[in-house]
Amino acid sequence: MMAAAALSLLPISLSRPSSQYSSKKGGFIRDEFSIFAVYRKEGDSGSQKRSSWGAIFDVEDPRPRKLPFKGRYLKANQALEVAKLDIQYCDWRARHDLLTIVLLHDKVVDVLNPLAREFKSIETLKKELADLQKELAKAHNEVHISAARVSSALDKLAYMESLVNDKLLQERISKESNSDTVPLAANTSSSPVAINPESHRRSLDVSGPVKPYHPNLKNFWYPVAFSTDLKNDTMIPIDCFEEPWVIFRGKNGNIGCVQNTCAHRACPLHLGSVNEGRIQCPYHGWEYSTNGKCEKMPSTRMLNVSIRSLSCFEQEGMIWIWPGDEPPKATLPCLQPPPEFQVHAEIVMELPVEHGLLLDNLLDLAHAPFTHTSTFAKGWSVPSLVKFLTPASGLEGYWDPYPIDMEFRPPCIVLSKIGISKPGKLDGQTTRECSTHLHQLHVCLPSTRQKTRLLYRMSLDFAPILKHIPFMHILWRHFAEKVLNEDLRLVVGQQERMINGANIWNLPVTYDKLGVRYRFWRDAVEKGVKKLPFTKPEI
Repeated sequence: MMAAAALSLLPISLSRPSSQYSSKKGGFIRDEFSIFAVYRKEGDSGSQKRSSWGAIFDVEDPRPRKLPFKGRYLKANQALEVAKLDIQYCDWRARHDLLTIVLLHDKVVDVLNPLAREFKSIETLKKELADLQKELAKAHNEVHISAARVSSALDKLAYMESLVNDKLLQERISKESNSDTVPLAANTSSSPVAINPESHRRSLDVSGPVKPYHPNLKNFWYPVAFSTDLKNDTMIPIDCFEEPWVIFRGKNGNIGCVQNTCAHRACPLHLGSVNEGRIQCPYHGWEYSTNGKCEKMPSTRMLNVSIRSLSCFEQEGMIWIWPGDEPPKATLPCLQPPPEFQVHAEIVMELPVEHGLLLDNLLDLAHAPFTHTSTFAKGWSVPSLVKFLTPASGLEGYWDPYPIDMEFRPPCIVLSKIGISKPGKLDGQTTRECSTHLHQLHVCLPSTRQKTRLLYRMSLDFAPILKHIPFMHILWRHFAEKVLNEDLRLVVGQQERMINGANIWNLPVTYDKLGVRYRFWRDAVEKGVKKLPFTKPEI
């Protein structure tokens, strides 16, 4: 589950040798480059202003770390630990580079303060600003270097993890081959055959190869992209219900979604370009407008040719399409966060799982203390009972004991509001008891039967300055992917077992309520039920 992905971004205690950084009274010293904090008098509003976001930099001073590994060669697990330490160092370094920039910006503000200018000449101010510009340029360069180091360290960690996984797999295969002679009767006590499925509330059967999507599932508005990702001269290729489409802007800036296949020689149109509001095929230059009509055919006589197009709409920063055969509905659902929130990150990912399995995962929070132990749920206790409380006819509710409100919004959308008292920590029984919150949007577009296009939007009602920190989007994406990868290894395994005949909804329990309701809603859509279960009547 990607829920609360951004929580892991907020302060993490890291370690690194402290030889290059030392704390001094009044600031930090790095090599020959010094930054001194500006101390304010008591009651100064500046300290209050910084209190909401300063925690991201408030990490413990790094202390020398002595690796417990001796010798020239390391075992796989030891090498993986070294790679993880590299990641921690890069994270610590990036935080301090960002802190350097923030402090420099504060110094610029102080230099330009009207009260300060009264006691300084123009030449002095110019000199101070020039010096600060040089320091800022150097600090920005350090941030670029940190970003490259993070990328390199992540690649190294992924490589080491693959080596360790291969080693563990070989050891497991070796153990299984040595235990082939164990009698089958030894495992009868844990056999699922002994469980009576009739004792459970209602049974679901989600097993076997993924079936082709039912046409009824197409008759909804689907968000497919963020508006900020589509410029006037760019295109976004997507797959939706196993058909290729391409999105672009027409002459007046309106959105168009057409078949990503040229009518002439079936060339993918997204390999071409946008020319005066028309998408141009890279093979022979045929150009198509937003309604799919071919308006230009170089080097030949003009023919009356069109390709398929979909109803397409842009609203509140998202691009929507209607892939079904029924007439589109007149209204689109609102996916904006509440007014007090600001959007901090919008991320798009392509995932190798069927979209229903991903929705099952996103609608489940009870797995967090077991799955996300190295990210946002690190340190969470395992409650004796987890419940999801929801009205009898709703697809939304709240978790107990976690202060998280959650909603499934048809056809493929999950909204969640997470109450946090301080960065990275849950506190309180309900979101109303928490002073700060994280709002998340997950859209699971069914690309193919085994691929999902995920749109993720993260918003906060605190720390607005985080939006303006350079390269912050890189950190958001890194931690979002880290949380998601913890889920993917499980969901991909589920998908493999499901394809081989295992029922992934064999024994639903109390905390599976929202996921079960989603499955019954989807079954009703595919069966053509006019009044869908658990949904509110349309006004």
